[in-house]
Amino acid sequence: MFNLLIIDDELSVRESLRVSLKEKFNLQMASGGEEGLKLLTEGDFDLVLLDLSMPDINGMEVLKNIRNFKPLLPVIMLTGTSMVKAAVEAMKSGATDYLNKPFDLEELLLVIQSALSKRILEKEVQRLHQEIDTLYNFEHLVGISQVMHDIYEKIELLADTKTTVLITGESGTGKELVARALHYNSVRKNKPFIALNCAAIPETLIESELFGHERGAFTDAQGKRIGQFEAAHEGTLFLDEIGDLSLTTQAKILRVIQEKEFMRVGGSQTIKSDVRLITATNKNLEDEVKKGTFRSDLYYRINVVPLYIASLRERKEDIALLVKHFLRKKAEEEKKGVKEISPEALSLLVQYDWPGNVRELENVVARVYTLSTGMTITAGDIPDRYRAGSAPRPETGEQGEAPGDFDFEKTVQKFEKELILKALKKHHYVQTRSAQTLGISRRMLAYKLQILGISIDQLMSESP
Repeated sequence: MFNLLIIDDELSVRESLRVSLKEKFNLQMASGGEEGLKLLTEGDFDLVLLDLSMPDINGMEVLKNIRNFKPLLPVIMLTGTSMVKAAVEAMKSGATDYLNKPFDLEELLLVIQSALSKRILEKEVQRLHQEIDTLYNFEHLVGISQVMHDIYEKIELLADTKTTVLITGESGTGKELVARALHYNSVRKNKPFIALNCAAIPETLIESELFGHERGAFTDAQGKRIGQFEAAHEGTLFLDEIGDLSLTTQAKILRVIQEKEFMRVGGSQTIKSDVRLITATNKNLEDEVKKGTFRSDLYYRINVVPLYIASLRERKEDIALLVKHFLRKKAEEEKKGVKEISPEALSLLVQYDWPGNVRELENVVARVYTLSTGMTITAGDIPDRYRAGSAPRPETGEQGEAPGDFDFEKTVQKFEKELILKALKKHHYVQTRSAQTLGISRRMLAYKLQILGISIDQLMSESP
């Protein structure tokens, strides 16, 4: 049940509300403003019923105090019939609603339920924003290789700009994840992020998908439809596999970039477009330009800042960290314990070339997590495909180490320590900025410093 606080100096009003509401809510009573504010600091309430006229502190002052330390808490003002003007002022000061005394029970319940429903929605929106911030912060772009560190730095530089970015790399390398990181670390993060895979939309429908259409624009156009450029207004539009678009559609996208406006298919009205455009492809667009399948003018427009996402075989030092990340992610999804992986099993995964890149690795880790019977994944749990031809090579180096010499935890800690030290040095040992660069919270950085035995004071004293 919801917790309600009733603040009213009239005993008869408090008792009347108690009788009316005790079956539906947990109630606490305060006979004045001071007592009510004290209870608010001590307890957790979902809604306040507040009398506007009280002898110790009037309701307006109590409301202002509540708004100072609980800005989102619903407050319903209780007023006399002659105080409507004051009630309107209270609404301007942040009250959720007001009721005139004497009030009808049905009306009272309706107003309370409406305020609580609104608060539930606000909390859900808040939770979703926090979830999005967590999902798409730098922490989920997993990797300690130099190429990934360069990506982190470029995202930090580019996130709060309007610059058009072209992300290139093989399928499965995480191009959309980078695009989302750019959006959700920018000032546009509370606006839409729209992702469209251009290769998945038939040529006959792509223009309608991008720009929308008016009713009757073509045979199946039963009504007006908003396109993705319109849906992403003030946010970010991510066009994946842009190299698969026809020359005709390319020309129309070029016009939107240049003119910042477009028309729906079959329409005559010009629609303004404030969209940050991020594109991606697994093709070599320079080659496509030479072949005449991609417009050179569009290529130069979208390739303002190129971001290349290296394949997994180019950054094998990230595999151990990625495996640990995916094991933890799968455990959270299944609501089960986090499984470990033996050095022998990890060595097999490190030596494989991963043509499907990070996406393929995640699928394999999820599979072996599900099918392995113990809490440690062994070499025998790794599917045959990922074992064939992967015997340790005699030469030295990360791919040539014998399975027994590959200590998973020590390897991960070593990589983490190197990355943290590099970030600290870059930001002159300021932990807040270093944590932002690493894509983790300051509290998480402090925890890792403690675990890894890194002393900021010692580092600063040793720094030239």
